[in-house]
Amino acid sequence: MNTQDLGQAAVQTLCDVRNRVGESPLWSPAEQALYWVDIEARRLHRHDWQTREAQHWELPERIGCIALHASGGLVAGMETGIYRLRPQRRGQIEVVPLHQITFSQPGMRFNDGRCDRAGRLWLSSMVMDMSQASPAGVLYRYDRRGLVPMVDGLITGNGLAFSPDGRTLYLSDSHPSVRRVWAFDLDAEGNLSNRREFIDMNQHPGRPDGAAVDVHGGYWICGNDAGQVHRFTPQGELARSIGLPVSKPAMCSFGGPDMRHLFITSIPPAQPADGFDAALDGAVFVTEPGLRGLPETPFRA
Repeated sequence: MNTQDLGQAAVQTLCDVRNRVGESPLWSPAEQALYWVDIEARRLHRHDWQTREAQHWELPERIGCIALHASGGLVAGMETGIYRLRPQRRGQIEVVPLHQITFSQPGMRFNDGRCDRAGRLWLSSMVMDMSQASPAGVLYRYDRRGLVPMVDGLITGNGLAFSPDGRTLYLSDSHPSVRRVWAFDLDAEGNLSNRREFIDMNQHPGRPDGAAVDVHGGYWICGNDAGQVHRFTPQGELARSIGLPVSKPAMCSFGGPDMRHLFITSIPPAQPADGFDAALDGAVFVTEPGLRGLPETPFRA
């Protein structure tokens, strides 16, 4: 691991992998391993915490997000639907369709996603060409009742996370024209109400990308383009920021043997960004921010 001391926290590169679009870091407590995806490379990655062994699997289409499956393996949001993934040794992977989807227009895919505390999968869709600024994106809920649209009008849905008690859902739109995070009340049946602005990221460095929540309800979100990860209190107040050696952190999640590590994926910018280390663009980073996270709830169909 390559250690970088940036003042607020010691940030390390997890391994030598450099992603084209690193997203959806996911800790598996049972395997003591971190999974993540490279969307544009159409790859699923895994890093074993004990052996430091890195593996990856090629997929037939772009993969936006992953979650643990209660019966083993993973569930994933991809270009044409929701799939169950069963990674095998020697690069083999079983890809089983769970729910196919036809989006409202061509050139769309699933993007950010994770399970709530009850094991329901939530995931957002987006138009891949962000220059269109098309509000065709939708936040969906997927469970035994099927795939249900819950929030529409999103350009680049991101920042999905859930409060420790499972009663609040957080959602952002990371497009430069929006840059906001909302909070919703989430009831036991998976219904949303009381949408309200949680954070106006126009007042803070970076665009709101992927997020995570700690045991105290702190909301951690990547400040894409600013090279920072921010922690906000449950009241939406900025508590601290962690600087990174790259400009485009993409998503963060807690993990490690005692859930005290924060993993952060990244994306190379179109052009090298001044003040950052281009050699580390696309890396996965790990730090110990001094707070514990919560294990991700597996998907329960």
